[in-house]
Amino acid sequence: MVDAVEALNGKDEHSRALQKKIGERIKYLIVDEYQDVNPIQETLVQRLHALGANVCVVGDDDQTIYQWRSSKIENILEFAKRYPQVESITLAKNFRSSNGVVETARQIAEKNNPRRLPKAMIAANSQPFERGDLLAMTFDSPEREAKWIAKKILEMRGASFKDDPKATPRGLSWSDCVILLRSVRRNGEAVVRALDAAGIPYLINGLSNLFDAPEIQACVLLFDYITKEVTAKEVKNAWIAANLGLTTARISKGMAILDAARSWKKGQRWGAYNIQRVFLNFLEALNLREETIPPTNSGEPRGELVYYNFGKFSQVISDYEQIHFQSEPQEKYTGFIYWLRNEAPAHYEEGGEDAGFAQPDAVQIMTVHKAKGMEWPVVFIPALQNNRFPSVGTRGRSKWHILPKDAVPDADRYDGSIEDERRLFYVAVTRSKKYLYCSFAPVPDNQLYRKPSEFFQDFIRSPNVLTAEPKRAVKKIAPKPKRETPNVVLSFSELKYFFECPYSFKLRFLYGFNPPLHEALGLGKSLHDALSQLHKQAISGQIIKESEIEPLVDRHLHTPFAYPKLKEHLRAAAVVAIRRYLQNHGASLTQTVHSEQQVEIQVSPGITVNGRIDLIKKLDTGEVAIVDFKSTERSQAEDVTRTQLHTYAIGYQQLTGKNADLVEILNLDAKGKNIREVVDGDLLKITETEIRRAGEGIRNNKLERLAKWCKSCAECDLVGLCRRREA
Repeated sequence: MVDAVEALNGKDEHSRALQKKIGERIKYLIVDEYQDVNPIQETLVQRLHALGANVCVVGDDDQTIYQWRSSKIENILEFAKRYPQVESITLAKNFRSSNGVVETARQIAEKNNPRRLPKAMIAANSQPFERGDLLAMTFDSPEREAKWIAKKILEMRGASFKDDPKATPRGLSWSDCVILLRSVRRNGEAVVRALDAAGIPYLINGLSNLFDAPEIQACVLLFDYITKEVTAKEVKNAWIAANLGLTTARISKGMAILDAARSWKKGQRWGAYNIQRVFLNFLEALNLREETIPPTNSGEPRGELVYYNFGKFSQVISDYEQIHFQSEPQEKYTGFIYWLRNEAPAHYEEGGEDAGFAQPDAVQIMTVHKAKGMEWPVVFIPALQNNRFPSVGTRGRSKWHILPKDAVPDADRYDGSIEDERRLFYVAVTRSKKYLYCSFAPVPDNQLYRKPSEFFQDFIRSPNVLTAEPKRAVKKIAPKPKRETPNVVLSFSELKYFFECPYSFKLRFLYGFNPPLHEALGLGKSLHDALSQLHKQAISGQIIKESEIEPLVDRHLHTPFAYPKLKEHLRAAAVVAIRRYLQNHGASLTQTVHSEQQVEIQVSPGITVNGRIDLIKKLDTGEVAIVDFKSTERSQAEDVTRTQLHTYAIGYQQLTGKNADLVEILNLDAKGKNIREVVDGDLLKITETEIRRAGEGIRNNKLERLAKWCKSCAECDLVGLCRRREA
């Protein structure tokens, strides 16, 4: 961002040329969640406006909760003063919550808050408010508080609920409940124990709490064993204790994978010791399947939750291995286990990125920061203790021991204030559609957390809140989770995985499993980038010369996991590929119309496919050809390739309003197969139907395995999580 600001303010020739192009291209700039922009981002907005962009920002100053990330509330409070001819439109209607929730939230937001844009919130979703929907409960201890929450969740499950006035009533399920905490790490333990005791399935969002799950603690022991810190018996006991339905014999097969990994062979290439591959091979040796994992003690399925956690652990491995891939093997594993034990839990901020976008039917436990933008019928906000929420701030060593505070403009905002904490509580309250339960319990033997939060007192002051549960009948029907994915957005590559195998798509993009890193990773992207520049220059009349090929490759080649000799080989291969392409297609460069053209396909409301078409060219015959480059030996089924090409044709059609005539695959490998076909109108319709099927499959979690072993299985790097390999 700093580089972008400098380029947009630069006075040199290249900067002025960039500014001219940006000014011609960007006519409208929309900034969502504007209250969260930081000063550098605001400078970008200002500069783009100065270059001619009409600016529209959308935001809510009451939801400015990222000051500790450098967001600055003055950006939205003073927007109308900084820009000319500003028209302000107030979106006052709340379509999520009942009137009881909206009025309570309004009172919380307005209290002692002079720095606030004037607005009056109105409940507009017709969600009925009834006495007892909002409760403020006080308990003697966090354990009793947690037990009440578990009891209330069991009571609410199956309660009749209408998502909107015209909807058919459904019974609330586990995933309709959320427990929001200021800090899951500090206040989640009692809640987790209570849910476990009650047999309630739950999901802790964010990677920071991943390491508390028994199955992930067992995963960590795998690498303790490889580094010879624990015995085989300890590993086996941990995997049995995780209750995954495994026998000792199956775990022993997995131990053989670990024994091979801990044998450091002299002269072995460093990259061959692939942590991700060991993890996936171990799971494959266990013959583990999500549907065979035993349920909770109340009979609720937990296979999805376990696989979801395994997918997140796979993500953790990738995060480490992308940095340390080329380390010496023993050093890499020793460093990895040290990181897992001592740094990883704190490395991932609470509410950090989750793997994929799976929606298991489970109660969610998360930080308030993580919950922003989301909604649930039933919201619990426990642990409303003074000095916890509002937070008392960081103790001990902090950033100001490294950076001098007077060197940072408006430094206090990074520490947060009571106003910031009040906005965070407002966000928590407004996640509720109908039922909102706030509670306080003192922490024994800790004077810091003995008194209730002032926010808890503010909540009680609302006339809509009761401080004791009323006796009322709860009408119950069959629980039915609302598996809602309002907008399914797929890239072309993700869609291709779905066409090859829906279950492979599930493993990768819902659970978040990552395939092992490959030393040659990046070559294909590098070739595509080089070809993109080559064609963009051709559009402006500059045809590349033979002498420019190697500098072009050097500019774009990025293979971060290749060892030195392989990097040399990949560079040579890239030069040969570009040279071969120019020999075969150099004469047609002037036919280029678009290179790396962004397209977006709206198949039906809420289902979008987006991506970039490598090349669009107009032939001497006047026909338009859509070209996709392939640069690996990895093949795919002919029907998948055909569907992929026609997906691009649909994108071109929706972009231009015109039909393409031909679709082509140009394989950049020496012996690669090229494909050229006439666009088939019937196949375009079939492809739209297939994309719609993919979106609905994701919405409804219907992502089944292929019926039998096939070529897609043989080439899948995650097949061991799905079925036994066949010869």
